[in-house]
Amino acid sequence: MLIAAPASGQGKTTVTAGLARLHSRQGRKVRIFKTGPDFLDPAILEAASGAPVHTIDLWMTGADDASARLASAACEADLILVEGVMGLHDGSPSSADLARRFGLPVLSVIQAGAMAQTFGALSYGLANYGGAPLQMDVLANGVGSARHAGMLEASLPTGIRWMGALPTDPSVSLPERHLGLLSADELPDLPARLDRIADLLAPLPVARLPEPMAMTNAAAAIPPAPLLAGKTIAIARDAAFRFIYPANLETLRAMGAQLAFFSPLADTCLPACDALWLPGGYPELHAAQLASNHAMRTALRDAHRAGLPILAECGGMMALFDTLVDKGGSAHAMAGLLPGTVLMQGRLAAIGHQAVKLPEGELRGHTFHYSKTESPLVPLDYATSPREDLPDTVRGEAVYREGTLTASYVHLYFPSNPRAIAAVLTTPMQVSGRV
Repeated sequence: MLIAAPASGQGKTTVTAGLARLHSRQGRKVRIFKTGPDFLDPAILEAASGAPVHTIDLWMTGADDASARLASAACEADLILVEGVMGLHDGSPSSADLARRFGLPVLSVIQAGAMAQTFGALSYGLANYGGAPLQMDVLANGVGSARHAGMLEASLPTGIRWMGALPTDPSVSLPERHLGLLSADELPDLPARLDRIADLLAPLPVARLPEPMAMTNAAAAIPPAPLLAGKTIAIARDAAFRFIYPANLETLRAMGAQLAFFSPLADTCLPACDALWLPGGYPELHAAQLASNHAMRTALRDAHRAGLPILAECGGMMALFDTLVDKGGSAHAMAGLLPGTVLMQGRLAAIGHQAVKLPEGELRGHTFHYSKTESPLVPLDYATSPREDLPDTVRGEAVYREGTLTASYVHLYFPSNPRAIAAVLTTPMQVSGRV
């Protein structure tokens, strides 16, 4: 079942997590997928289901990758939930496109606190817009009373099923910051919140298991070649560097790599390794601690001078510039592998799918950040967007190649080209972009 909404902020993650918790408590094996690029919602959903949450996206991951992951989950799970992204029909491809591609029934979560019969009109539009009608159920969120719920249910047209109503309940809300929800490990009361959501959902029709469905023409997963056999990849992972797709780790392991995790915040040296990956995260929230870890900054510079292949994405790249200026205007010294300054902004600087053409091959991913860079470096290239409505003057993210360091704001999806990732982490083409 795909859980969608008319817009962001309607309660998709809350309901998805609550259903996962409810069925997990009843002894069922639940697997969850997230539509579209996201690192934060999956952390909540993993806590609710007890299993890693993979991304499926018809452009970034591709239909075959999504099909293979859904089919694999269907071999072991009693219930598969797919949380949509933004509104059901937003974006191209949209969550509705995904539902139609795989024949997924849709549960639409609608914030209905300020509406009555319009609830039915909105439900009808969600089900019928943009192509073949979707199999649609609806759940009303933020409902004020039993009488209000009755009005909403009565407004539904034939063919759209009522799945119940949730009241407004601040005790189950999930806190947010500038990039989205707080991560699961930042919410010590998350188990209690999840149980409360599950309890609210338990008496509603939505708590029933959906009808079983068969997947047709499921793609088979093709394992990558063992291009990293015998290699150890050191990966930054702590409170400042937490944005990692589980599929990226699976891809590295499938290519034969050993993974060694370390903390740029707490550790004073790098693990013994053949390559280094610094993923995205929140370096801006931990800039003072990163700056004070002189030993780690030195270790990163030494590794770069020694020619260690390094991949840095978004927050990982931010930590490798000379300076990071936080939202309060304080400047913090970073590792200094890239000349220039990172400045936090008061509003979103970039968001969306991006394709990166490296000398080693093309990879797909996405960008989402609140900072900008000022640097004398000449980019190796610029990422491109699949959106056809953008003017030619709109460029994607700069991609830097400084010696054996590859850096960009783009979060790469490694399964989109495992061979290219293996090359970047072994023998990247060395280019200097300084002027």
